[in-house]
Amino acid sequence: MPRRTEFTLYKPKSILNKHKRADHWFWSRYTAYPYKGCQHGCEFCYCREQKFSPFDNPDDFAYTIHVKENAPQLLRKSIARAKTDIIFTGDYQPAEKKFQLSRQMLEVCLERNFPVFILERSPLILRDLDLLTEINAKAIAATAFSLISTPDSTHYARIRQMERLAPPPEKRFAAMEQLALKGIQTGACMMPLLPELCDDDQNLESIIQWTADHGGRFVLASGLTLSDQQRAYFFQILAQRFPDLLPAYEKHYPAGKSYGAVGDGWRRMALKIRELCEKHGIKDRMPRPIIPGDKFTTNKRIVEILADKLYIMELERAHKSRLWDYRKAAWAIEDLPQDIKLIYRTMGLKGIEGIENIGTKMGKTVEGILSELMKEPPPEGRRVAGQLF
Repeated sequence: MPRRTEFTLYKPKSILNKHKRADHWFWSRYTAYPYKGCQHGCEFCYCREQKFSPFDNPDDFAYTIHVKENAPQLLRKSIARAKTDIIFTGDYQPAEKKFQLSRQMLEVCLERNFPVFILERSPLILRDLDLLTEINAKAIAATAFSLISTPDSTHYARIRQMERLAPPPEKRFAAMEQLALKGIQTGACMMPLLPELCDDDQNLESIIQWTADHGGRFVLASGLTLSDQQRAYFFQILAQRFPDLLPAYEKHYPAGKSYGAVGDGWRRMALKIRELCEKHGIKDRMPRPIIPGDKFTTNKRIVEILADKLYIMELERAHKSRLWDYRKAAWAIEDLPQDIKLIYRTMGLKGIEGIENIGTKMGKTVEGILSELMKEPPPEGRRVAGQLF
């Protein structure tokens, strides 16, 4: 007899997780989620790991959903005191049809003019297209869909078994297209790419081509991570349903190690993804959303360019010291309490070099980026804070 889903309503004391600075993948500064557990129940989900999961038994992850019934009220209170920046939010698993907390949280973001980013596996997000469109007009709304196969993929049937109750990818692509038609930035997250199932060139190109054909502007990718109880759970699934895959996964994920599908194999795949994205006219990095009226737009554009360069350098095996030069420079400019243009106009190169963790060599690199940006018009003809870059 199929196991029934149980919903546990509770009132947490906080909802908004604040990070020191925006991450370099999704450009979000905050995270706020309405549920714990997920009815989609994808077998590979990292949220079954002990550090993320509220469940001792990883089987409970898909059947016991903790509902944060006061999430909208907590969010309203939290962002009233927070600096405006992108909130990673939304959860459109089936529970959302019943509780509508994701929608209520979007209503709070719209009320407070807070930008949002949503990563989703369900076309249910289209229910809230009205709110997302309004948020995008006033602040910014960016989205992405988790997609690791298409109906054209060689191992489509097996991958769909791994995704359990997640809606079919063709429905996610259709939702992507609807968001793109409304001017909302969207793309695909190939996360995680399952070894032996998702990492062949045919599957990679199929996802990238479908993304481009449905209005997506970017594809992000990462490998599968397995740790503690999630590794044991996933290996049990393989043993029961896909025993032929076990030897390969034991090689990729040896006992006693948290992760595995990284290193040179991942580097080669990431370079292939980059090549395929260029072929289809999209990026392998998410463009940083431009928040209307943000007086630090130029600073954030420089950080985006440095982060993109850092990613390329990592793939090209640049020396660790050079990677850290770029990483620290990006952090320093992200944390800068002044518009870097003003520093440059009053002090020139010396002003940039004087920023903590920039120095002479990176100062010239930053100056070159800034000079190019100051020649550009704002994206899509927008003015930022009443003036051009």
